[in-house]
Amino acid sequence: MKKLTHIDKKGRATMVDVTGKNITERVAVACGAVKMKKATLNLITDNRISKGNVFETARLAGIMAAKKTGDLIPLCHPLNITSVSVEFKPVKSRSSIDITATAKCSGQTGVEMEALTAASVAALTIYDMCKAVDKAMVISDIMLLKKSGGKSGNWKR
Repeated sequence: MKKLTHIDKKGRATMVDVTGKNITERVAVACGAVKMKKATLNLITDNRISKGNVFETARLAGIMAAKKTGDLIPLCHPLNITSVSVEFKPVKSRSSIDITATAKCSGQTGVEMEALTAASVAALTIYDMCKAVDKAMVISDIMLLKKSGGKSGNWKR
């Protein structure tokens, strides 16, 4: 059974020491979804939300959040991220917006948390921008889809 890496032998929280790890290219892809009323989805796709362009605002929020992950998650290493992208796919049949966030870096630890943070904050931003017309929106399915690089290699859901 694998051990928790953020707990030391005395049971105390600790940041993992990555000093001895090789620098490799790291990539992580995470996703999420925001489910909403059909009318809300139409307002977003027609760019008629009064706060502005929902997709571009949420994209910027996700990118900014990825860059701040080390400040938000207590034991997360601050990383020199080389790329973050956030993409949106409106899905009319489910009345939802699917979010995909990709983070990259060359470093000694992975960018999974950065990709997950980008997807989460992008979803929260969609909610914030549209809550005046739809407080019943649901943020769901935040998860890691795949990661590559590092000692543990590639992983895919």
